[in-house]
Amino acid sequence: MSAARRIAGWDEAVDRWWEILRGRKLVDRVMYGASDVGEFSQIWHVLGAIRALAPRREASDALRFSALMALESLIVNQGVKRLFGRHRPGTAAENPTQHRLRQPISSSFPSGHASAAFCAAAVLSRGSRLGPLYRLAAVIVAVSRIHVRLHHASDVIAGAALGEAIGRIAARLMRR
Repeated sequence: MSAARRIAGWDEAVDRWWEILRGRKLVDRVMYGASDVGEFSQIWHVLGAIRALAPRREASDALRFSALMALESLIVNQGVKRLFGRHRPGTAAENPTQHRLRQPISSSFPSGHASAAFCAAAVLSRGSRLGPLYRLAAVIVAVSRIHVRLHHASDVIAGAALGEAIGRIAARLMRR
């Protein structure tokens, strides 16, 4: 069995398991809300701006952080995603819901939400007591994409790994 088939089988198994959580009012609210605030890295730009208000921080910290998030998006969404043509697991017609989310037309692989979330968490966590909360928010935003059927589980894992790598590199460079 090829690696691609094994990954597809694993993605299908995760999706079947995830059905236990779908349709539960509170879980749906959290996951659709997380997916929505992850659009265009909104949550991360806001958190970066709030963090810049802390003592020993400057407004330029928020601007640098937003520039980093824009660069991460460019790398992932206009670079890496273009190398892959993976279809998303569902469409709005197949997944009718009272929740309205933007239906992306880009490749499913890797997840841009997961990449942005883990990149932001890696940078925002640096030197912060709130690090575990940033990480938790990143996980919730990332897995929300599985819940709302806009990404396969492997898309999310790949996006998280890519975002973590970009975030760690950026955090090292920003120290200088």
